Amino acid sequence: MNRLKDKVAIVTGSTSGIGIGIAKLFAAEGAKVVICGRRQEKGQAVVDEILQAGGEASYHFMDITVTESIESLFADTAERYGKIDILVNNAANVGLKDGRVDELTLDMWDKIFQSDIRGTFYATKCVLPYMQKNEGGSIINIGSMASCSGDLGSTAYACAKAGVDILTQSTALQYGKENIRCNCVRPGLIVTPQNEAYVPQALKDIFLSNIMVNRYGCPEDIGQMCVYLASDESSYVTGQIVNVDGGLNSHVSTVAQFRALKSRTW
Repeated sequence: MNRLKDKVAIVTGSTSGIGIGIAKLFAAEGAKVVICGRRQEKGQAVVDEILQAGGEASYHFMDITVTESIESLFADTAERYGKIDILVNNAANVGLKDGRVDELTLDMWDKIFQSDIRGTFYATKCVLPYMQKNEGGSIINIGSMASCSGDLGSTAYACAKAGVDILTQSTALQYGKENIRCNCVRPGLIVTPQNEAYVPQALKDIFLSNIMVNRYGCPEDIGQMCVYLASDESSYVTGQIVNVDGGLNSHVSTVAQFRALKSRTW
C-alpha cells in the first residue's frame, strides 16, 4: 500500500465522482493528496474520510475556469508540502447533451472549451515549473470516450476532449527528457453515487450491451489506472491514451445487434 509513498498529488475536481475515487486510492497508496474544487463542504468531507482511513489530505478551493484560482492552487500546494509530484486533470464540465453543430451557440461552445480544455491546458502549464524543479513528475489527464469518434450530439464536449488527447501527447513529447510524463485515461460509462440516479436505464442497457464485461465502470476502475500511471511502476509509459471502458471501444459498432440475434456476422 505504498506505491505513492511520499508523493504529493493534486486531483482537480475531486469533490465528486471519479475524482473522489482517484483521490482515495492515491491516499491509500501513501500520497499526500490535495482535494480541490468549488464545493468546499463536499471537498472537506472527502478530506475527513481520507484522514479517518489513516491517509493524508487537505482541501483547496479551485475554479478550473479562473486562472488566478489555478495559479494559487499550485503555489499554495508547493508552499505547504514542498513539492508537487502528480497532477490529475480531472475537473471538467460534462456537457454530454450540448448538441449538434447547428444547435450550438458560440457561448455554449466557449463555456465547454473553457473548462474542458483551456483549464486542463492552464493547469498543465502551471504545474510544469514545479515538476521541473523537482526533476520529474506525472501528469494524468482524464479524457473521454466521446473523443474516439463522431456522435449524434455532445459536439463541443467531444471536440474539447479530443483536444485533451493531443495536449497529452504534446506534453509528453516536449517534457519527457525532463522526466515529466503525461498520459490520458479515457473512462467508459462510469456510474458514481452522484450520477447513478440521473443515468437513464435505457442508456445503461445500451452501454452494457456493448461493454465486453458484465458491469458498468466505477470510480475505482479509473483510480486504479491513475495509481499505476502516477507511480514509478509506469516510468517507461508516457504519451499514451488509455481506454478504461470495459472494452467498449475495442470492437466494431455492430456487435451488440448481432449478439442479440445470436449471430456472429451477417
